[in-house]
Amino acid sequence: MSQANALAQPGRVNGVDVGALFNVIKAIQADPGLARFNFRASNQWQGCEKTRTTIKDFTGARQTHRSNGPSFVVDSGEPPVLLGEDRAPNAGEYLLHTLASCITTSIAYHAAANAVEIEAIDSDLEGDVDLRGFLGLSSDVRKGFSDIRVRMRVKTDARANRIREFASMSPMLEMVSKATPVALEIETY
Repeated sequence: MSQANALAQPGRVNGVDVGALFNVIKAIQADPGLARFNFRASNQWQGCEKTRTTIKDFTGARQTHRSNGPSFVVDSGEPPVLLGEDRAPNAGEYLLHTLASCITTSIAYHAAANAVEIEAIDSDLEGDVDLRGFLGLSSDVRKGFSDIRVRMRVKTDARANRIREFASMSPMLEMVSKATPVALEIETY
């Protein structure tokens, strides 16, 4: 994030405490080790298509956070057409939520750092899946999304290409659009 065009007086832009944001940036510039974070989640199968994920603590800035705070519980399921009971979003829907959430937050934070005011951000996302990959019916078909489309509407005086620059800083956008290595370890008991 650049301090160019930053507000002359400390305050909030887009709900973001710009002074605190720049303090974090300065601290990381002085000590890059503060930038390393580790997020964790535990998941339990609840039968058929249902799973429950518990998210508690994480590490970052050389500290453990939320260790005595609340845990977040997230359930997932499938719609009836995929043999579920439709009691919670499925993993693909959560992925779209994750992507929208991260792109939106990235725009808000980077815009704030550059004194660009945002009045509203809303988005619609779609992802295409061909079940033949998941079902093992075709090795030529991906198991996951073949395409994801994100349509964002941002109410601001800034130009679309500037907002696109802010969106491109999204960690989840990079993770989804460029393969992230996943180490899968399975043990049986």
